[in-house]
Amino acid sequence: MNRGFGAAPISQSALLLQRQLAELNKNPVEGFSAGLVDDSDLYLWEVVLLGPPDTLYEGGIFKAQLVFPEEYPLRPPKMKFLTEIWHPNVHQSGEVCISILHEPGDDTYGYEAASERWLPVHTVETVLLSVISMLADPNAESPANIDAAKEMREMPDEFRKKVVTCVRKSIEEF
Repeated sequence: MNRGFGAAPISQSALLLQRQLAELNKNPVEGFSAGLVDDSDLYLWEVVLLGPPDTLYEGGIFKAQLVFPEEYPLRPPKMKFLTEIWHPNVHQSGEVCISILHEPGDDTYGYEAASERWLPVHTVETVLLSVISMLADPNAESPANIDAAKEMREMPDEFRKKVVTCVRKSIEEF
């Protein structure tokens, strides 16, 4: 696709994102929806994730953004929840911290294998399915939100109450 006579051709990363968006529109995936924030920017997506069934997050409707780098798919997108969420693998700022979104290559701390980190074969779909899996199965051993992880391990009833509050707020705000 060309943006018009004399305009630079669309980049390979933008073409790939365009194809992934078209595929998600053609074949929606249960548990989330994704689209562009603004039709003029293929690198900024809005996402709505449904809390996975049979989890503390069930019933929640969580808004988030994906921001893709120009080097996509060689580098991962960044994901941030816009809806308040209490989870060990989500920073209090809303930024998602899971292996699939970490820069490719070896982990300098030795915690993750390179195969667990970003790989160019990942798509918007695989990222969002990984985040849904993260909601269903929090990793308190490698937390982004230390307070949530500690509470989940040591005070599960308090953790549950905070999650239920976030789920209720997510519904009210949607």
